[in-house]
Amino acid sequence: MHQSYMKIKQAWRLGMKDIPIFHGSRQRSQLKKPTWIIILVSLVSFFVICAYVFPSRNSAVCSLFSSRGCNKHFDWRIPALARELTDQEIASRVVVRDVLMNTPAVVPKSPKIAFLFLTPGALPFEKLWDRFFQGHEGKFSIYIHASKDRPVRLSRYFVDREIRSYAVAWGKITMVDAERRLLANALKDPENLHFVLLSESCIPLRDFDYTYNYLMYTNVSFVDNFSDPGVHGHGRYNERMGPVIEKKDFQKGAQWFTMKRQHAVIVLADYLYYSKFHDYCKPSKEDGYCYSDEHYLPTFFNMLDPAGIANWSVTHVDWSEKKWHPKAYKRRDVSYELLRSITSITESVHITSEAKEEAKIRPCLWNGNERPCFLFARKFAAETLDTLLQLFPNYTSSS
Repeated sequence: MHQSYMKIKQAWRLGMKDIPIFHGSRQRSQLKKPTWIIILVSLVSFFVICAYVFPSRNSAVCSLFSSRGCNKHFDWRIPALARELTDQEIASRVVVRDVLMNTPAVVPKSPKIAFLFLTPGALPFEKLWDRFFQGHEGKFSIYIHASKDRPVRLSRYFVDREIRSYAVAWGKITMVDAERRLLANALKDPENLHFVLLSESCIPLRDFDYTYNYLMYTNVSFVDNFSDPGVHGHGRYNERMGPVIEKKDFQKGAQWFTMKRQHAVIVLADYLYYSKFHDYCKPSKEDGYCYSDEHYLPTFFNMLDPAGIANWSVTHVDWSEKKWHPKAYKRRDVSYELLRSITSITESVHITSEAKEEAKIRPCLWNGNERPCFLFARKFAAETLDTLLQLFPNYTSSS
């Protein structure tokens, strides 16, 4: 009897597993939980994706709901990790913004001139430039490519103005690389409309207002350029540059330029012509003792936009000593008479390197009118600073 009862009880318990009234309820509950979890995860994923795809304040996510408070609170994206851009990335971004986007040219409310200092390190004339810039805040910006040292700055205008720099070797393509690096960094500021390349030995010849108006309201870039059939001109041409660059196209000019924004942009956009100089213009016997900083930009602009450049540099240099480097002015050389004589020059002179030298002289035309040629001068020794500071108010007069 007891055994029969136990068998019936065991059978009853086993049979209960087949009755759906209790187990079925638990099964429905288990089905609901995964479904709602999937829906919840999908919604969260949707909002996160929208936050990245539509990061602006008037995003598509906000348009799905009331826009009230969206501007204040819809900024919960995970911030991207900061990364220093390469030279190529910087150049690419400014070219895309200024050229490929094809946006209408809009003159900024506060157009500025970017002063680009290409220097080994110290700037011995910081105090002089400080006086030049005083009172004109908002009309200029400064960028320094210091390839060796980064000394303590003496002027507030030069503090923290260094860009990431690399070593520069005289006469090599690294000089052009540094120029392009300066232009790329300065182009990131859309208010910079004109760009001036200067060295540590450069000084201003005019006051700021005269310089600003001269550069900002000209219709050309002041890139030096002339055809020199002699040994230091066409004699440096490498046949391997052809057929992209022919010998007749190979030009010469001073390194120190000023450049309109549209020209600065196309310099960064150029790879074709730059690559030819990179590969075949080197200061070696095999490559004809070619110096890229004297030939790349003159050749490039003479081929692509000859009417857009002035064909002279607004930075005065004295090559009368006919050496590898221009005359260096010492303390004994600097006087009011010297500086005023430089600022009174109205003709650009180029001397060819042929056996029988030829002087190519042309007037300095500013928007079609004859004007003084030079705004800056080099090459001044550091020992001339005190004398220049004393003379500055007089020799920079616009009269």
